[in-house]
Amino acid sequence: MIGSPRKKALLVVWHSRTGAARQMAQAAERGARSVVRELQADDQLDIVMKGADETDAADLLAADGYLFCAPENLAALSGAMKEFFDRNYYAVLDRLNGRPCGVLIAAGSDGSAAARQTERICTGWRLSPIAPTLIVNTRAQTPQEILAPKTVPEDRLEACATLGGTLAALLL
Repeated sequence: MIGSPRKKALLVVWHSRTGAARQMAQAAERGARSVVRELQADDQLDIVMKGADETDAADLLAADGYLFCAPENLAALSGAMKEFFDRNYYAVLDRLNGRPCGVLIAAGSDGSAAARQTERICTGWRLSPIAPTLIVNTRAQTPQEILAPKTVPEDRLEACATLGGTLAALLL
């Protein structure tokens, strides 16, 4: 064999205010790592989890696949996650084409607006979604519930883990 294949990378970009999106991103990362272990592919895939405020164009260009995880705030993508996309959008435009991605949204009641917003950005980057956006609804409706730390139910975390594992398997 001439040379060896380059190690691939899965980038998990996340932002969270009350913990729900963080838990979802961690579950997706855990699912991805589980698949890598199961397939004995530690030498084939790096999994990198970075906050939206720490992630730049170089991180995006170095990755082969993406998971984006954020809360919906006031019927839109959270400000920190939107700022991540704004800051990096043009620097990587037409340079990520065809790479696989997944989207996870934590929402208090709906989540569809943040999902559409993220999906449109991914479409602009010409990424290939591997599954429909996963929305976890916390049902937080009062100011106290909205601002309170969240605990995502185990079955929803398992769905996040499945999405992360699926993306890892596709990259391998």
